[in-house]
Amino acid sequence: MSTAPAASTKTWQPNDKWLLGIVLAVINFWLFAQTLLNVIPGIRGQLGVEETLANLAVSITSLFSGIFIVVAGGLADRLGRAKILYLGIWLSILGSLLIALTPENLGGLTSAMLLGGRVIQGLSAACIMPASMALVKTYYEGKARQRALSYWSIGSWGGSGFCSLFGGLMATSFLGWRSIFWISIVLSVLALFLLKGTPESRAEQDPNASHRFDFSGLLFFIIMLISINVYISQGPNLGWLSWAGISLIAIFVVTGLVFLQIEVRNRNPFVNLKLFSNGTFTGATLSNFLLNGAAGTLIVSLGLVQIAAGMSSLQSGLLTLGYLIAILATIRVGEKLLQRFGPKKPMLWGSIITGIGILLCSMTFVYIDQYIVLSVIGFTLFGIGLGFYATPSTDAALSNVPDNQVGAASGIYKMASSLGNAIGVAISAALYVAGQAIDPALIQSWGLFIGRQDNVALRFGGAIGLLFNVLMVVIAIAAIIVTVPSEKKKDSEKTKHDEIAPPAFGN
Repeated sequence: MSTAPAASTKTWQPNDKWLLGIVLAVINFWLFAQTLLNVIPGIRGQLGVEETLANLAVSITSLFSGIFIVVAGGLADRLGRAKILYLGIWLSILGSLLIALTPENLGGLTSAMLLGGRVIQGLSAACIMPASMALVKTYYEGKARQRALSYWSIGSWGGSGFCSLFGGLMATSFLGWRSIFWISIVLSVLALFLLKGTPESRAEQDPNASHRFDFSGLLFFIIMLISINVYISQGPNLGWLSWAGISLIAIFVVTGLVFLQIEVRNRNPFVNLKLFSNGTFTGATLSNFLLNGAAGTLIVSLGLVQIAAGMSSLQSGLLTLGYLIAILATIRVGEKLLQRFGPKKPMLWGSIITGIGILLCSMTFVYIDQYIVLSVIGFTLFGIGLGFYATPSTDAALSNVPDNQVGAASGIYKMASSLGNAIGVAISAALYVAGQAIDPALIQSWGLFIGRQDNVALRFGGAIGLLFNVLMVVIAIAAIIVTVPSEKKKDSEKTKHDEIAPPAFGN
């Protein structure tokens, strides 16, 4: 039998207070959880944790969000979207509380509370994103829905653009970095109050379909991703070719092969791999994964100027102000470019502009005042490029799959965003650390790095980490060229997708 929303939109209508509650729930991840990209150097020093563990704490939230977003979306459809949304908000409160109360210099306890809080924040985001989007689509119609989805996107886009600046502002104020997570708790409680009384909504269920969940696929998927993430983030400590490092690689390969076998044979797979037989969907999802992975630019560039140039987290956050303004200003531009040219050209333009912006940020061999100018321009181009890319990419991915697979395709596309963010940040940070091990005398002999010479190894590590992000963008451009068709999609082919909102950066 099928289930329907507990109350129809005719008997219950959402108001702006309810919509504000949705936005507050969404920014718990994009604004507050993402602030660690900028404030982690200060947190690391104060808490007394190693750099590699601190970098793991940054990436693990997006990792767990990416792993469980498909699971949470399916549970929301079956158990109720409001229930899963409330669960996500309560998890956000718990995760923020653990981080805010993390003690200093207590070894394992400090690490456990910091990492545990970050894992719970990732699970929170996995619950909130699909459930909140589904509720907005259920209880709004027509122009009202478009307006609500715009606010949903602004909450995520604006949150991701403002997180570095906000984190720096809080960390350098008398309130300290812990205030970020106390404020998150307060706003989460406010979101619960504003969302109180939301009618339950569930997806219609096919009585003939199998509802057995693919727990074995999920288990091997989790082991696969955690093993490679730990290898990347902890490689400098473990040793890239040590027995521990090789064992992690072996676990990743074996569990990955088992996962593929399970998903191919399962009638109700955790990840529907058949969707990747569509080249356009594959190209859009792969480029989405890679461009979200370019979030590693933030942790490397902002961390570098804090350590090498002595900037505060607020000063480094100000370098990203152009990113915030540009990404919000160009979302609708990308939509208009899609309507005029189809998805391929704006996806390519956006990726190229993003790559140029990251390339400017990678020029760590110049004087600090020159680097500040280059990074401000670079982050602004970064924002413009992502604004151009986002909506056309979503359209290319979701408009090329059958109607009955749009939900699964959307889940995989969003999962790629979160996993790209997690893995990109982890690899960028690992290369940043590994590059610092190069002999400074060797770097100086090249004659490339001008200005101070006592930090050339640090700046070289930063350049390596940032150039990796440029490489990811180049691969994304190649994927778009090969897979996304050049012709503009006909209006009749896209009408059924007009009300699908574009996911935000890292969403």
